[in-house]
Amino acid sequence: MTQSPCLPVADADWPDDIAELREGFAGALNVYRTMAHHPALLTAWAPLRQHVVKENALGPALTEVVILRAGFRLGSAYEWAHHVSRSLALGFYDARINAIRGVPAISEGVDGMIVRAVDALLDEHKLSKGQEAELAQAIGRTAVIDLIAMVGFYSVLGYLLKTYETPIDDAIQQEAQENPALFSITPP
Repeated sequence: MTQSPCLPVADADWPDDIAELREGFAGALNVYRTMAHHPALLTAWAPLRQHVVKENALGPALTEVVILRAGFRLGSAYEWAHHVSRSLALGFYDARINAIRGVPAISEGVDGMIVRAVDALLDEHKLSKGQEAELAQAIGRTAVIDLIAMVGFYSVLGYLLKTYETPIDDAIQQEAQENPALFSITPP
């Protein structure tokens, strides 16, 4: 097996022109250390990441529903594991996470609407008018637009992570050892 041409950038090899990003979010995770191979992209990515991940209209819990489903559907073990960890920290139960993954059945309520919306975006590349209206009624139109942007954002990350086989960060790997079935991208 050949080694990835874009392993996460080590501190010693970190590009000088984005040194300030290493001390923030970008230095903390392998996904951004992989992206550091393209400093201009990582620099441009930072403000969008702030909105999409931290300042969106969905709030932390529904953000995780979107990201978990997108990570699962994209087959991104990295995103799945990292966001299982974040979801657990937010108080999600195993059953909620498994329902988002589609085990044993698709989620109900707002989680279910979001799961179906992520699936529609990935499969049909749009939301139907009825689906958009239902979501807008439940979470607000601004949140629907943020959901659409988030699926696109995490699709790009999933493509990068899978192409370059970015390793799951050590702390998440250790956490996953306590509950390997939940952290696995494949349903139990």
